[in-house]
Amino acid sequence: MRPVNHVVERFIPSALVFSIVLTFIVAILALILTGTGPGDLVVHWGDGLAGLLDFITQMALILLLGHILANTGPVRRVLAFLGSVPRTELASYVFVFAVAAVASLITWGLGLVVGGLLAREVAYQGRVRGLKLHFPMLVAAGFAGFVVWHMGYSASGPLTAATEGSFLMDSLGGQPVPISETVFSSWNMIAAVVTILVVALALFLVAPRRGDKIVELAQDAREQASDGQEEIVTPADRVDASRLPTLLLGLMLVAYLVLHFVQGGTLTLDTVNWSFLALILLLVRNPFELIHLTKNAASNVGEILLQFPLYAGILGMMSGTGLIEVFSDAVVSISNPVTFGLLAFLAAGLVNFFVPSGGGQFAVQGPIMLGAGADLGVDPAITIMAVSYGDQWTNMIQPFWALPLLAIAGLKMRDILGYTTVVLIASGLVFAGTLLIVSL
Repeated sequence: MRPVNHVVERFIPSALVFSIVLTFIVAILALILTGTGPGDLVVHWGDGLAGLLDFITQMALILLLGHILANTGPVRRVLAFLGSVPRTELASYVFVFAVAAVASLITWGLGLVVGGLLAREVAYQGRVRGLKLHFPMLVAAGFAGFVVWHMGYSASGPLTAATEGSFLMDSLGGQPVPISETVFSSWNMIAAVVTILVVALALFLVAPRRGDKIVELAQDAREQASDGQEEIVTPADRVDASRLPTLLLGLMLVAYLVLHFVQGGTLTLDTVNWSFLALILLLVRNPFELIHLTKNAASNVGEILLQFPLYAGILGMMSGTGLIEVFSDAVVSISNPVTFGLLAFLAAGLVNFFVPSGGGQFAVQGPIMLGAGADLGVDPAITIMAVSYGDQWTNMIQPFWALPLLAIAGLKMRDILGYTTVVLIASGLVFAGTLLIVSL
């Protein structure tokens, strides 16, 4: 860990600077590999800045709603209980990872926030019990749960492929691929379980032992819970303090979702967002609390919203110049029906490092990979999950999605990257092995 951490501490900049540096790296690669002129390159970049606004809104809502849900009273009480469960140092690291992984399978926004909050709770309660817990390791374990998000309920790639009229329909011959063949396929669910077990073992093996340098939680970093209640003075205040408005709206949203699925509707990014909004409305006490939680959540969404257009610009350059096709074609040229899934996974992992957005990545790389897979006779479900695995895989060394969790923990990416690199290696072995086996 020490050599990796030393390099990271000295040379890895902030996530914002990282996205700016990547912008110029991609620009240079496009100029060299595609022959695009500087003027056209700037146009592709500028056009790309606004190219994913709809998707950015969906992603921001997932993160916002995940943060709000994780901070509702009932969920915070569950986290406080969970913080008391692990009784040893090693069990604490594995436990935080396992809970964050389950939460990420439900929705990635919830997983990121739960990982950070639970790491703090376990660190605090562990210190009270006399445990010597390495706080950066706990936070790394919380972020490591994110490595399985694209295998679960909020998987943007498979959900897009399952949505009628999505941008992947032409590449799928006009026929959506139901999530029963991707996310809910037996092989993907088995892979998710195996990934959690293997990563848990890896974290157990690299966790600090007694005698190693330990950086404990310096103080009680848990935020003091506030229900956001205000003084009731006017009739309007009484409405804001009433349970009825949020309860009625939550029940109405639940009714809509039930009717949606009963009438044959499919699971999409929007229905995922509305399902968690419905849960929030049913859990909060009144509009006062909901407004308070939303204000707190917005501060954690802000930096990501600032960086998302930059990554959309990178995507615009890669798409407009054909650089993404250069990367993908290089993989396809050495593929066969058995190795295609593995190589598509590796290519997706590389592209995700430059464009850390599952849906954004599918917007450009998805059609290319699906077309190439079709030419080789590969099941589209395998192609979809190969790109999904690659997307979630290199998140472990890409600082973008760590921002919400790091903000909660008060740490920087360099503090956890040594441990998440181990997670990258362990999970990559499972993903690669899964794709080879199902392609046989």
